[in-house]
Amino acid sequence: MTRKRIRVGIDVGGTFTDFVLVDELRDLIYTGKRLTTSHDPSEAIFAGLARLLREAGTDPDQLHSLVHGTTLVANTIIERSGARVGYVTTRGFRDSLEMGREIRYDLYDLQLEPPRPLVARPLRREVSERIDAAGQIVLPLDEAELRTVAAELVAEGVEAIAVCFMHAYRNPEHERLAKRILERECPDIPISISSEVAPEIREYQRASTTCANAYVQPRIARYLAGLQDGLQAMRLPGKLYVMLSNGGITTVRAARAFPIQLIESGPAAGAMAAGYYGLLTNTASLISFDMGGTTAKMCLVDRGWPSRVHELEAGRVRRFRKGSGLPLKVPVVDMIEIGAGGGSIARVDAMGLLKVGPQSAGSEPGPVGYGRGGTLPTVTDADLVLGYLSPDYFLGGEMTLDRAAGERSIEEHIARPLGLDVAAAAVGIHHVVNENMAAATRMHAAEKGQDPRRFALIAFGGAGPVHAYGLARLLKLHRIICPFGAGVTSALGMLVAAPSTDLVRSYVSRLENIDWPHLQGLFAEMEGEARALLVEAGADPAELTLRRTADMRYVGQGFEIPVPLPEGPLGPGSLDDLKERFLATYAQLFERRITDMPIEAMSWRLAATAPVPNVELNFGGQPARQGDPRKGTRQVYFPQTGFAPCAVYDRYSLTAGAQLAGPAVIEERESTIVAGPDARIAVDKHLNVVIEID
Repeated sequence: MTRKRIRVGIDVGGTFTDFVLVDELRDLIYTGKRLTTSHDPSEAIFAGLARLLREAGTDPDQLHSLVHGTTLVANTIIERSGARVGYVTTRGFRDSLEMGREIRYDLYDLQLEPPRPLVARPLRREVSERIDAAGQIVLPLDEAELRTVAAELVAEGVEAIAVCFMHAYRNPEHERLAKRILERECPDIPISISSEVAPEIREYQRASTTCANAYVQPRIARYLAGLQDGLQAMRLPGKLYVMLSNGGITTVRAARAFPIQLIESGPAAGAMAAGYYGLLTNTASLISFDMGGTTAKMCLVDRGWPSRVHELEAGRVRRFRKGSGLPLKVPVVDMIEIGAGGGSIARVDAMGLLKVGPQSAGSEPGPVGYGRGGTLPTVTDADLVLGYLSPDYFLGGEMTLDRAAGERSIEEHIARPLGLDVAAAAVGIHHVVNENMAAATRMHAAEKGQDPRRFALIAFGGAGPVHAYGLARLLKLHRIICPFGAGVTSALGMLVAAPSTDLVRSYVSRLENIDWPHLQGLFAEMEGEARALLVEAGADPAELTLRRTADMRYVGQGFEIPVPLPEGPLGPGSLDDLKERFLATYAQLFERRITDMPIEAMSWRLAATAPVPNVELNFGGQPARQGDPRKGTRQVYFPQTGFAPCAVYDRYSLTAGAQLAGPAVIEERESTIVAGPDARIAVDKHLNVVIEID
């Protein structure tokens, strides 16, 4: 039987830092939210955590663990604020980072700007060594030459070193030797080798991922060390765990060694929470909609399982243009993220068109209405003018919003240049950001071959429930789910995520030519590594679930598809089963079944997962209130009515089974739910607000 514990989830976003405390001893949940301290995110973490423990009446000694998600890795790459990295590669391949895949992401742009490598050319060094595609050593590593290179890089002041040799995914011997030499020669410099970071075929992507890991490693190591020191000072003996981009959690040690796996750490938590609510509400197909202060994230969830991929692009030169970013071989929850949040700045461009985002006011200075020095109008300012937000009940009344200041900013920067009144300009801002999110969601669903109209929408994040109704109408969705404590749902996602890891080994072979003992050895090696890591993360080795897949394709194709593998040992008797599994998967995706073409496997993957924690969604730690839930009315804008009186409800007075008719605004401490006149509203047994749109 699982021992009951007290755990905390902490999600650091661009504008707010969210907290959730789950007390399994009393079956209670407490939440918190405060502005992110962008100069040092740990300041908000420590202050918010101390307050949360006070409100929950929890002694620090009682805390079992904390799970932390952060956008620090992604921001470091986007802002190009990482370490000075040295790169060591096989002689003759110094410029592969610049050459990339030799594909122009826009054929007709004569001023095409390629993604800039994270390592400048003067810091790239070559050494003599060579391993062929079969893993055979053709030329031994020149150790003396490597020691000379190490001395040169130290003299150049590098803070981290990345090593990527040709075909190291097939035979890592030279990279492992190089790491041992570099650790002796450069004892204070972290070393990343491709055969550990991304042991997959395709040299450019492998090199790019390894360089990115080295680029963020010193900053993440300092951040996590400071976090651990601060928690120790608060008398918090509980272990600190970190959210992975694939939706699992891992140890601080693993996070420091492979920080690139945290690049989508925070957003992944929201998708995991959406999956949890999908199972809870028996909703098979969900669109996870997480809108915070800086960005909006959309993800498709099928039967409680967010879709995943094994590669993403970071730091795109053009946000929606595939190929314009740095490719990273990292397992991630598959979502689309756009610059659309409460802090997204509205402007009139040179052509006189209204634009919103991707630039954000963040938490400092924040929207104009925050009164913290912001001068440019944002989505939050527009929502305030339209009546969606209360100036007196933001963060439960802890922050007072200045509606008049927001109106003046919208008038100066938007209304006057466009010849509109302030209300019409605010409507335009709200509509444009909703259209941006709808377009991104349609594109993401279309890429998956899905029709968004068959999905329900689960909305969370501070701004998600405010915009969910407008977004659902644009997507022609009829059902919206808003969880209790929607503003901090991503932090809750960290507590319903299981310890997990995804491992991969590339071994290219036609199916009929597979060396079965070698393949069994690869899976045995991955299984041993996975079990060791998850046991360190607190998992019971007897309860682990192992799932195996292979990236396969027809010989000659330029892409692969993931194919699930059978349980049990693989051998010559598995050949027909593997072929049939590939053909069935290919037919499901492309409605074609080609039986007379040879099939090959490129990479073999193992996903290991511990059981999902069972969290009772009892929000008794929230300030529940008795009596009439209706707080009053205020003028709120809806497209069907214009500005009209709208009932305002207290979220904490709405009990399970309550039913309301739209239009309605439902306020809670961390977020606000908006539903239009064609909406029917009900509160389910888990206190989710479920909105049905006619």
